Amino acid sequence: MVLENGGVMRIDAHQHFWLLANRTGQWPPPELAAIHRDFLPSDLAPLLQQHGIGGSVLVQSLPSMSDTLFMIGLAEQNPFIRAVVGWTDLKSTHAEQQIAVLASHPKMRGLRPMLQDLADDWIDDPQLAPAIAAMQHHRLSLDALVLPRHLPSLLAFAKRYPELPLVIDHAAKPHIADSRMEPWRSLISQLAAMPQVYCKLSGLVTEAAAGWQISQLQPYAAHVLAAFGAERVIWGSDWPVLNLAADYGRWLEVAEALLAGLEPWQKQQVMGGNAQRFYRL
Repeated sequence: MVLENGGVMRIDAHQHFWLLANRTGQWPPPELAAIHRDFLPSDLAPLLQQHGIGGSVLVQSLPSMSDTLFMIGLAEQNPFIRAVVGWTDLKSTHAEQQIAVLASHPKMRGLRPMLQDLADDWIDDPQLAPAIAAMQHHRLSLDALVLPRHLPSLLAFAKRYPELPLVIDHAAKPHIADSRMEPWRSLISQLAAMPQVYCKLSGLVTEAAAGWQISQLQPYAAHVLAAFGAERVIWGSDWPVLNLAADYGRWLEVAEALLAGLEPWQKQQVMGGNAQRFYRL
């Protein structure tokens, strides 16, 4: 077990595995050479050990049940995968049954519709009610993979389901490369006003321009921390997508710099304690 000072395990709350053979015609394309290959637990485990990370949350990267079952299989074989966030069609007439089946797996903790590829208002739809009720019954959370344009609808969704634990992936992918803050900043503040909403400090370097500096990331990280507080911000690597803009060690260094203004106990929560609480690890 890998523990920080104070006894809080560090958790990478957002990482992916994939086999290219299962992704024909799907992202990533060949031109993204750094990530256009298979990524499996044997690739990540040494990085976690090297950097003192005690476990991970494995998150879906394809909108398919077969991908989710692939992840569940990996989690069963690899103890460091402490939770799985999978996928099912939340608007399917069979959603309730599919959610019950997935929730029967002991490491299943959440679901993630790939909202960044869907219409802005897909999530703000009463048709989701049966699926959300099933998620709540089975104690599953929702990971929101969104862009800033989705935030108004996500806000309406969060108000409709105040009992559903919800985490915004990658801080909603703000426009860091363009140095734009609004309307992202004000919408993030509104979402943060709801206590069931958390936010992941992940994916920032891939939203920045090539040659990024920490100073370009800092205003976005600072706003997330100010809005959500250290008790509802969750660190993740977004590995291996991270490899497009940095390596694992570099992102950890950057995260430490972005969290430099926090008290030690607050850093421990962001780097692991909050993930353990949110995902019931």
